[in-house]
Amino acid sequence: MNISSNRIRLPLLRSAALASVLLLSGIAPAALPKEGESFPDLAKYHLEGTLPDLHGKIVLVDFFASWCEPCKESFPAMEELQQKYGDKGLVILAINVDKKKEDMEDFLKKHPVTFTILRDASNKLVNEVKIPTMPSSFLLDRNGKVVAFHRGFKGAETRKKYLEQIESLLK
Repeated sequence: MNISSNRIRLPLLRSAALASVLLLSGIAPAALPKEGESFPDLAKYHLEGTLPDLHGKIVLVDFFASWCEPCKESFPAMEELQQKYGDKGLVILAINVDKKKEDMEDFLKKHPVTFTILRDASNKLVNEVKIPTMPSSFLLDRNGKVVAFHRGFKGAETRKKYLEQIESLLK
């Protein structure tokens, strides 16, 4: 074995050893929750705002930011869902990830809604679930399992999917 092959193998072996230790210790890198998996327990993240009772509810968890243009379009669609299905068991949680609370407040003045707004100021939740883009939303069944993931907001297309999925869960 020559010196250059040792320079390549040693870092690879160290990386493999570290990955093994993390997996054996139960510390695995977080990943985007997949369909059928439980969504993280929101209560453990100490989000700013009041977390409503989610037990037995269908939940739409939406991550948004004040600088996100598609978020401005998604809020009226989610408000429509809130008005139509809120009394039937749907809870919408919009989780803001802005660093400054004032940025979130300015956004909400321009885009007022009646559904629950929470703030992940520390970005602990958004980092754990590996949110790929803004907005990103997860639809959860009555047991807190992910039924669908929506990457971004594509206007009428996303709105139609929300309606179909929520109506299916309410049956």
